[in-house]
Amino acid sequence: MEQQKGILLESGTNELEIVEFNVGGSSYGINVIKVKEILMPVKVTAIPHSHKYVEGIIELRGEVLPVVCIADALGVALDKSLNDKFIVTEFNKQKLVFRVSTVTQIHRISWEQIEKPSSMYQGEATQVTGVVQLNGEMILLLDFEKIVVEINPSAGMTVESVQKLGKRSRSAKNILIAEDSPLLRKLLNETLTEAGYENLEFFENGQEALEYLLHLKSEKGSIEEYVQLVITDIEMPKMDGHHFTKRIKQEEDLQTLPVIIFSSLITNDLLHKGKMVGADAQVSKPEIRELVAEIDKYVL
Repeated sequence: MEQQKGILLESGTNELEIVEFNVGGSSYGINVIKVKEILMPVKVTAIPHSHKYVEGIIELRGEVLPVVCIADALGVALDKSLNDKFIVTEFNKQKLVFRVSTVTQIHRISWEQIEKPSSMYQGEATQVTGVVQLNGEMILLLDFEKIVVEINPSAGMTVESVQKLGKRSRSAKNILIAEDSPLLRKLLNETLTEAGYENLEFFENGQEALEYLLHLKSEKGSIEEYVQLVITDIEMPKMDGHHFTKRIKQEEDLQTLPVIIFSSLITNDLLHKGKMVGADAQVSKPEIRELVAEIDKYVL
């Protein structure tokens, strides 16, 4: 897997690689950047009264890691066997292991190929953030951050964490936010409103957000009065946050607009990707107080 990471494309190309795996007869995908390695199952030590998605813990090279059964998280049947696979992941500054049935292959695709789930079938409880058709089959991209928050709500963004900042003044500045996860849009709205930022405009991906900015530029001539800051996730259907940031910084009348990347993929190994596309700041989810501190630098 480390070798695969070595061939990842340069930042801002709007492309990614996904690891395809199978659970309960359906195909799913995870961004290869989140994957540390793939293992055959090892002995799992059960933890009493743990969350229903959590099988227990394993020891891996001196680290104790929780094992999450994807089938349980998705509500599908899975006969656990020695032929299953463990996907070791790292995102949101933590490591987790996910049990799946099989791991098939790695695909290099464009974010443009990924369709956002339709409101007709996704529902509020969905763990699916995107759908891609490849070789005559559909691969569902899962919201792993949402699964983690369901297991451990304290791992997400909370109003209480912002309240610890103390009494704050209200800001009339306009902030544009590109985030594909319905859960994280809700949490961002709650926490940033509590932090004093009330004028928030949400978009489900970078393409929709960029089209809005370009429309403002065309209609108004200048967007300085209408948008003062952009916050963007990285993983989004149609257009990812790196490409979105790159496009902003390439547009003559948009390039001075501050952009903060807020993503579970912000690690020391990946910070250079955001810098390459001109991001003004990068914050790892779910560090909401750090995000508020960065926002304060640009719009207070």
